[in-house]
Amino acid sequence: MSVSAAPRSPASSPSSSPSRRYALRTALFMAVYSLLHIAAIVGAFDAWIGTSAGWWLALAVALPIAGQVWALMRLIADSDEYLRALWAKRVILSAGIVLVVCTVWGFGETYANAPGMKAWLVLPLFWAVSAVVWPFVRSSR
Repeated sequence: MSVSAAPRSPASSPSSSPSRRYALRTALFMAVYSLLHIAAIVGAFDAWIGTSAGWWLALAVALPIAGQVWALMRLIADSDEYLRALWAKRVILSAGIVLVVCTVWGFGETYANAPGMKAWLVLPLFWAVSAVVWPFVRSSR
């Protein structure tokens, strides 16, 4: 049997690590997301703004976000039991904090005349909260 025909163990492949696959998937989805925004910034979609075609652009920009959420879910599913619990705890805690912050801000808009917040800011808020919270969540308990 030649070396190239030898069966490869999934554990021996450098791309077999759940973290590595997550990083590659996230890089791909965020590259698409960034390219769409760059195209919008340079005016490629100016004719769409304010028309029904603008909804297609909104959907196109949201799809890579859905892909990134899928990549995070795959990371959790592909990890061992301990890491799965740790990742789930991190995501739930981050999402919970974001829900509280957005709820407080929404009631601030209603009761305290706070300025309106763009809904798309929830995603960067989630990742900002995650960057602060995740390093401190080191136990699955």
